[in-house]
Amino acid sequence: MKKIALFHIIFSFITIFTHAQTITFISEKNNKPLPKVSVFGKDGNILAYSDIDGKIDKQSLTPSQEKFQLVYNSLPVATLSYSDLDQPVIKINDQVKEIETIIIKNNKPAKYILIKGDFNSYVTVNNKLNGYADGIITYIFDNKTKKLKSTRVEQYRVYRLIDPKEEKKQTASWDYGNSLDLPKMKKVGTLDEYKRKNIKIKELKGNYKDEIEVTGEYLQQKEFALFGFRFFDLRGIQNIAFEKDSKKTLKDLLEFNEIGFIKLKHKTEENYNQIISYENFYTREISFSNENDVEKVKFNTEFSNYKTPYWQEPSFPNMQTIFSSFFKGDLQEKQNKK
Repeated sequence: MKKIALFHIIFSFITIFTHAQTITFISEKNNKPLPKVSVFGKDGNILAYSDIDGKIDKQSLTPSQEKFQLVYNSLPVATLSYSDLDQPVIKINDQVKEIETIIIKNNKPAKYILIKGDFNSYVTVNNKLNGYADGIITYIFDNKTKKLKSTRVEQYRVYRLIDPKEEKKQTASWDYGNSLDLPKMKKVGTLDEYKRKNIKIKELKGNYKDEIEVTGEYLQQKEFALFGFRFFDLRGIQNIAFEKDSKKTLKDLLEFNEIGFIKLKHKTEENYNQIISYENFYTREISFSNENDVEKVKFNTEFSNYKTPYWQEPSFPNMQTIFSSFFKGDLQEKQNKK
């Protein structure tokens, strides 16, 4: 009996301690977990990003930040103090933006499935923004195999953060803008390809959509060295959202989000620098066609390329306005190459 009592005491202690180390964001409408909530510090750093269970690590937040801005669906949803975050569960109004209806065109058997939508991507170094891009993009899939055939960028903007202190052997000072990339949706039509060793898959059924989180980890025990640089702790997280209670096929796709983590340093540097890339896609239109002649431009991180102010659409996931609220004129757009 004493052993059983001791076990319960230890288990209770571990449970309390674990809960104290995490914060869970949930919807105030339905109490379901909210993945993909970004927590910004007062200096504009992204300090945390909630997983499919709505959880973040409380240790990533410090009292010195004083105020924290929560961003969900590319919109600010709350501003909280450190004391406000001293609770295990926080409810968020996740319906500040209406859910957009996806347009279905030419829903007849055809050679290709075209999925058009909005994207944004950004890179942070030690939580601080380093580069940002957004735009309009179309993914072309083979309707028979469901495999990705082509990625067509139609318009885009690129922003870079001014930082003149670039040193070859100081990786924290590098300009990682060239690392800005498009959402890579190679496997969203063939979900079984995710079922491999070292890949973790979790699912969340929400009131409005069903989500799948896919996680992979590499270089967890030993660093990789190349030309004097050290790479460590590579991780990737993909979150794919589909229509609620759907068969999770391409025509059910709502969102695709990917986060890539890597720690990097030069051998002369004492500490690793945390590089994180975020890539997000939001479906707006799905069509079926025997043609794949979608207009495109080359995605180049050295300039913007657009003909219309697409970011002014109310539904566009414009994270640039949030970043600019912190960095003001230091976040500058690359010249538009029309």
